[in-house]
Amino acid sequence: MRAAATAPPAGVTGPTAGAATSGRRAVPLTTIALQWGRIGCTGFGGPPAHVALLRKLCVTERGWMDARDFEDGIAATNLLPGPASTQLAIYCAWRLAGVAGAVVGGLCFIVPGLVVIITLAALYLRAHPPLWVLGAAAGAGAAVPAVALQAAAGLLPASRRRSGATRAGRARWAVYAAGGAAAAATLGPWLVLVLVLAGLAEIASSSLPHRDADRGALGALALAGVPAVAGGLAAVAWVAVKVGLLSYGGGFVIVPLMQHDAVQTYRWMTGAQFLGAVALGQLTPGPVVQTVAVVGFAAGGLGAGLLAALCAFAPSFALVLAGGPRFDALRADARVQAFLTGAGAAAIGAIGGSAIPLGLALAHLWQLGILALGALWLLWLRRGAVPALVGAGALGLGAGLLGAPVR
Repeated sequence: MRAAATAPPAGVTGPTAGAATSGRRAVPLTTIALQWGRIGCTGFGGPPAHVALLRKLCVTERGWMDARDFEDGIAATNLLPGPASTQLAIYCAWRLAGVAGAVVGGLCFIVPGLVVIITLAALYLRAHPPLWVLGAAAGAGAAVPAVALQAAAGLLPASRRRSGATRAGRARWAVYAAGGAAAAATLGPWLVLVLVLAGLAEIASSSLPHRDADRGALGALALAGVPAVAGGLAAVAWVAVKVGLLSYGGGFVIVPLMQHDAVQTYRWMTGAQFLGAVALGQLTPGPVVQTVAVVGFAAGGLGAGLLAALCAFAPSFALVLAGGPRFDALRADARVQAFLTGAGAAAIGAIGGSAIPLGLALAHLWQLGILALGALWLLWLRRGAVPALVGAGALGLGAGLLGAPVR
């Protein structure tokens, strides 16, 4: 990872050298804005699509970063809580144009999807949405639990390899994953505590000193354990901050917490509306964390939706800008790696376990048929989530037009 922090990309000279540490421009900000904005507009398909587009731009087409630098960036941003592909976009822009590049690139990557999801939220959450909107949302929402299962399945192989070849390491991995799944299905807002405890347990099992890891983990415990605020914009901001800071392993990890706050604690949305919000987060060109903008919109309209997005994504900018020069040390720290081994396994279990509360939010019998078809498409045929959600939305639209209940 040292090359990513101190050396210029291979074959590039001049202002690129030292850009990551000095903040001096290497690539014009206008270019950053155009290219990151293009990815923000076309990045349908979630993190794999975002990573592929960033790799194609930065490594293959423009040669701004060599392959090793880019892979190091992926590894470094995976150390951080929050939406990893968004943090990778911020990190790559920081490497190329310093702090200004990180801000411009990150915003241009995030804003297109945010505009789309806020527009759809305004249509979906209006007092009397059209029948076709309700039907499409109910259909797409029915497939969301299967999308969560597919997301977990995609992360399993790498996480199992990370646990090592020993029987004890594999057994601990299984325990952490099972604990995460059970927590997502039952604990809701306290899920992150289980993730942190799994990380600490792995540090302890590795016989490593854990002073530094404990401090960071205890900070997460304290954040998760603070009681919910009374309501209003402060509650929106608090929920969004938790989403941005506590989503270990991907956006679906934080779905049970977000669902509990939005549906049960504050009653901003119904369970069916929340399913639709998660579907919108998958259908728009951005991370599933953008679902929090729909939650904010339900709580207080456009201003609250934008506030939620700001509070959810601000931690990603802060973590990348503060941690970029220190990623070498983080990656080399055995305690950090052990923590991520435990917490990552629990996070994968939690992503799969989130399918249970999401499935329980289905309100109509016909949605179970769409869920079964979605599971077949995603888990058996191993096809993409976006086509699954579009197809499910079309089936829901048809069901609504035929008179099936959609509210």
